Amino acid sequence: MTSQEINPKYIQIWETVQKIPEGKVACYGQIADLAGLPGKARLVGKALGKVPKSGWQKKAVPWYRVINAQGKISFSFDNSHFKKQTQFLQDEQVAVIAGKINLVEFQWQPNMTELLFTLKY
Repeated sequence: MTSQEINPKYIQIWETVQKIPEGKVACYGQIADLAGLPGKARLVGKALGKVPKSGWQKKAVPWYRVINAQGKISFSFDNSHFKKQTQFLQDEQVAVIAGKINLVEFQWQPNMTELLFTLKY
């Protein structure tokens, strides 16, 4: 995929996902809102599926920190991406139990400084 083929909304999403701190997770809808794309949670999933392979493997865009609104990993248990996402989260000390993350403990809640000065959209 060339830079001319990349949807500019994907870039907004990727840049927002890059702001999720290590050891925290965010939901698809939360990322859509923070990226200035309210109501576009499905677009977040699509954008994360389009992360260039170099970003996917090297964690340049920490896709694995994005989960669904119920606190669950969206891949099925037998999917290799499920295993990879679980391992990456556990490496960051995020507790993953049966594919679920406790949002009260691990969900990213950007503070006012992050909202005003760090997040772009």
